[in-house]
Amino acid sequence: MKFEKLPVNPRIVAANREVERAANKAIRAFDAVKSKLGLRGRAAAYDDEAYEFVGGPNDAMRRKHYDKSLRLLWKAEQAAPWSTFNDATDGEKVLIGMAERGMSDAEKAARARISSAEFRALLDREYTLAEKKAIVAILSAIGHGEAYAWMVSASTLTEVKSTGAKAAVTMQVMEEAKHFVVLRELIQAFNVEVPRQSAWEYLLLEGALKARGLDKFFGMNVIVETVALNIFGMFSDKPGLEVLRLFHLDESRHTALPDNYFKEFPMTAWERGNPRARLARLKMVLPLLPLVFFLEADLSELGVDPFSFAGAVLRKTTVLSERSGFKLPMPGTQLMSVFNAAFNAYCSATREGHVWQNYMNAETTHGVAEAAIEREIFGSPALHAA
Repeated sequence: MKFEKLPVNPRIVAANREVERAANKAIRAFDAVKSKLGLRGRAAAYDDEAYEFVGGPNDAMRRKHYDKSLRLLWKAEQAAPWSTFNDATDGEKVLIGMAERGMSDAEKAARARISSAEFRALLDREYTLAEKKAIVAILSAIGHGEAYAWMVSASTLTEVKSTGAKAAVTMQVMEEAKHFVVLRELIQAFNVEVPRQSAWEYLLLEGALKARGLDKFFGMNVIVETVALNIFGMFSDKPGLEVLRLFHLDESRHTALPDNYFKEFPMTAWERGNPRARLARLKMVLPLLPLVFFLEADLSELGVDPFSFAGAVLRKTTVLSERSGFKLPMPGTQLMSVFNAAFNAYCSATREGHVWQNYMNAETTHGVAEAAIEREIFGSPALHAA
């Protein structure tokens, strides 16, 4: 058995979803009015209802430009052997003239499987309809996030200094584009309805896109990428979802980018800790809390305690935030204690016989390789959560 479903309170689940529907309608209406008035309404030219950017998929242009660029990606080690680059694999050195040398064998195999009837049949065999709907609900939350990651990383390109940093961000732009396209095809292979963004995803992702300057690193690389890292780590060992291991590896590099950048170009003390910036960062984090309540039924369907998942995300977010210099209104240990108290209070009110837990010490990443990568990045949970 892959999943052991956890009990939920249907009344609470229904209430959470009703609150989300009302909030979603009000938030979008408010942003629409602001846009008409020439104020900062929705920043993203993204249609989450259609799960596409505004303008539609335009797959012909994608195949002509993006896919072709990947196939014909040249390597400096081969074209300029006098340079200091060492960027070609042994296989690429041998097959440098072949069309798809820019994509790894694993990526090409995964894309072929995603488009095949056999892959869809595999998903039907391995998962119940309820499990498929739950998986899609959770993956689409980060699928919409990949669309925003694509936009945010592109906008960050003008903010960073140095050729090396711009090269690093450029690769993130390319990887986020690939993530969006491939993950979208994977999600659609489940053949169930893909939900639009919830109100809480909308607030989280719009907050990252609207962030000022390099606080975009905080909203996207620290918060959203950490959520993605945990989702991919949670699913990467499940049948048909092995491609998410490649996503997880990419996200691990993305989460490291702010810390590496600020080692070369440190923020000033004012940029790190001025009151306005601290509050803005907290505002970006807060949508994670109702998002967890909203996804409670879907996570529980897959045997994942939603508050263990949230605790792991918040702990890792706090670690990255403090390591990169993004100060919050209070120290990380105190903030985690507040979140942990809120989770326990909610569970005490909605779960019979609830026993207090330190959710900040939880871990929901299942893949062995993925867990090892995360330990290297974040260390042991006990070192960071009180």
